[in-house]
Amino acid sequence: MKTLSAILIAIMALPQTASAQINYPTTPKDNTVDVYFGTKVADPYRWLENDTSKATAEWVEAQNKVTDAYLSKLPMRKKILTRLRQLLNYERIGIPFKRNGKYYIYRNNGLQNQSVLYTMDKPGSEERVFLDPNTFSDDGTVALQEVSFSHNGKYVAYSISRSGSDWREFYVIDLATGKLLDDHIQWAKLSGASWQGDGFYYSAYDAPKGGKEFSNVNEVHKVYYHRIGTPQSEDVLFYQNPAYPKRFYSVWVNEEETMAFLFESGEEAGNNIYVRDLRKKDSQFIQMTSDMKYSYSPVETMGDTIYLFTNHNAPRNKLMKTTIGAPGLKDWKEVMPETDIVLENADVIGGKMILTYSKDASSHAYVHDLDGKRIGEVKLPMIGSVVFSGKKDDKECFYYFTSYTVPGTVYSYDIDRNESSVFAAPKVPFNIDDYTSEQVFFTSKDGTRIPMSITYKKGMKKNGRNTVLIHGYGGFNIALTPYFSASRVPFLEQGGIFAEVNLRGGSEYGEEWHQAGTKMQKQNVFDDFIAAAEYLIAEKYTDSAHLAITGGSNGGLLVGACMTQRPDLFAVAVPQVGVMDMLRYHKFTIGWNWASDYGTSEDSKEMFEYLYGYSPLHNLKPGTAYPATLVTTADHDDRVVPAHSFKFAATLQACQSGSNPTLIRIDTKSGHGSGKPLAKQMEEQADIYSFILYNVGKKK
Repeated sequence: MKTLSAILIAIMALPQTASAQINYPTTPKDNTVDVYFGTKVADPYRWLENDTSKATAEWVEAQNKVTDAYLSKLPMRKKILTRLRQLLNYERIGIPFKRNGKYYIYRNNGLQNQSVLYTMDKPGSEERVFLDPNTFSDDGTVALQEVSFSHNGKYVAYSISRSGSDWREFYVIDLATGKLLDDHIQWAKLSGASWQGDGFYYSAYDAPKGGKEFSNVNEVHKVYYHRIGTPQSEDVLFYQNPAYPKRFYSVWVNEEETMAFLFESGEEAGNNIYVRDLRKKDSQFIQMTSDMKYSYSPVETMGDTIYLFTNHNAPRNKLMKTTIGAPGLKDWKEVMPETDIVLENADVIGGKMILTYSKDASSHAYVHDLDGKRIGEVKLPMIGSVVFSGKKDDKECFYYFTSYTVPGTVYSYDIDRNESSVFAAPKVPFNIDDYTSEQVFFTSKDGTRIPMSITYKKGMKKNGRNTVLIHGYGGFNIALTPYFSASRVPFLEQGGIFAEVNLRGGSEYGEEWHQAGTKMQKQNVFDDFIAAAEYLIAEKYTDSAHLAITGGSNGGLLVGACMTQRPDLFAVAVPQVGVMDMLRYHKFTIGWNWASDYGTSEDSKEMFEYLYGYSPLHNLKPGTAYPATLVTTADHDDRVVPAHSFKFAATLQACQSGSNPTLIRIDTKSGHGSGKPLAKQMEEQADIYSFILYNVGKKK
């Protein structure tokens, strides 16, 4: 392989307009070839997988210089960034929650990089700062991830992430004094803190090798017990299973500390669950389930009774109950059977159950008694999404409601009277009534009916030339439900239309909908997305010259697959932190856990050929005119490692035959997206919107 010392020298000064010829850095190739079931597959940019090498660092710097120069010349970028700062400068409020007799709530006063956690004696009383993550770092790149209060009211453990990494660190505060204790846990991942007595359980991996913290495969997930006042080196190894190094394990203890649950996942789409009676000395965990095709989750415990949420033999979910004396699945009894719409969530609040259902990706909520009898419906303001908060023995109940045109609003809910009142509503610095949202349904390639939500400024005319941005995800049983984002407003103000598609692979219609977008049926997801674009063109919302697509993570894969399968259909593509190499994704960090949705290139010849047939990296063809493309990734992304985007961008630049830009934006001190400071979010969004608008012909 050639040295990269010449790369920086090879970059010529860009012309003064963004549309002029771009001089991309030269990306050397090597002779790496893999053989899959007799098929040779070249991987000439394999060297970019080494994220700590000098050569990769030089390549990143060179690419960023080209991208930054292009983006800085976009005529609308400064205007959009200024508008974003204006639009996001309003107070955003979370949903109150109660712990040990006090209430807590997250607030952001507008342009704070991270939301602040406040405490209050009762709802509506004076609020005091409890944790301000903006003090954790000067640039907002250290984020507060989770807080967990001890059941005895003495401590709180909180976790942080640095620069967007999935690695977690835990710290502990003494609630009586407010003092930060010496306790410090490192290298936790996919873990909260679950308290028992004066200590808590957490899940972690062995410390990674220096320099490989964000790329090496994570194996043998371990559960530890940490006792307050002791160093991490003395933490007790509570559970591990080296026979299955690529499984996840965690422990949850109920509020009364009478039961402990052990969770096991990572094999298929679901999990197994075990329970232990903490009232009995020397009791052991008893296996409750034995099939990881299904999901099982305890909702609440009431004395000896355990309420459980599951999709076992119920693709649209159901609610069950059993006792700790008869925990096996065969003894579970049905509380709420499966219905024709998806049971989304269950909460026990004030001695009643609030069940949230999803119909066509919109929330509906009902109150039931503990035996499952319906008492009434919670009347929500409109089509949207809802989340409830409350304790099983308390009457206080709150819910958070949002939709595409309604900013997140907190309601206080009187369960006995079935009455809601606004607890906190944001005052946004623009007129919400200027915008509207509609839900439409279209037919995919195989005849499946797919929902899509379309948001735009009132007065929009179907002239066939509007700028449309389509967003999708389509995987891992994750639903895209209505939510408000002020950051969309600058795009809508420019006459843009935002369309979000509920693709197969998500949970919008239950597990069958999810499975219809996995493994050998993954093409359904791409067909759904392509059909959404064709529908919007046929219905005169837009045309191919004004159509942009975006998605992150699995959604980045979606964008990459669709732009390689139908490069003629889209004007602009923005694949964000995407899974682009479907033959090697499982070889980095926790990528192996995605096999339940994707399968792997090592499973079988048929699975390899299927993945090879749509893998974005491997389906870029020389001499093809691809859409204007802005690939985004980040240097601390240890979920979808940046090598995916590096190799895709390098290959795309080599294959692009048209004049459209093919750029990669590599953020620093950022990860997959969680915990990203607001300042960085606004910069990225300004880059994306200005890139889209410029490349569909909007110059000012």
